Amino acid sequence: MAKVILTNEVQGLGSAGDVVEVKNGYARNYLVPQGYAVHWTRGGEAQVAQIRRAREARALASVEEAQSLKAKLQESKIRLFAKSGVEGRLFGSVKPAAVATAVAEAGLAEIDKRKITVPTIKSTGEYRATIHLHDGVDAEVTLQVIAKR
Repeated sequence: MAKVILTNEVQGLGSAGDVVEVKNGYARNYLVPQGYAVHWTRGGEAQVAQIRRAREARALASVEEAQSLKAKLQESKIRLFAKSGVEGRLFGSVKPAAVATAVAEAGLAEIDKRKITVPTIKSTGEYRATIHLHDGVDAEVTLQVIAKR
C-alpha cells in the first residue's frame, strides 16, 4: 500500500489535502501521473496543512456563491443542440460534458463535468439534470434538447 496526498478531489477516494492509502499500482500508474496526488513524505504534512487551509478558505466563500449560482441555474433553461433523426431521436445521447459546455456558453458558470448527473437522454425535449455545486447545495437544471439540423 502507498500513502499519497490528494491534490484534487477524486470521487470515491477523498478531497484535496486528504492523506489516503491506495494500492501501489493505482498511485504509480494513475493518481501521480494524472496530477491527482503526490507521494506522501514527512515534509508533505506541511503541504497537507496548506492545501486544507486553502480549501477551507474557498469553502467559506463558496457556500454563498454556490447558493447564488444555484438560483441562477434553476431560473434559466440550458439549451443543448444535438444531432437527431426525423422523429427527434438523438444519434447517441447527451453527456455531462455537453451540459457543462452548454452552461459555459450560456454565460452562467464554468462547471466540472464530474459534478453533473444527467438522466438518459435519447430524444429531443425537456429534461432535468442535477449539478452538485457544494456540500449540501445541488441545483436542478432544466435542459432543452433541441435538434441540430
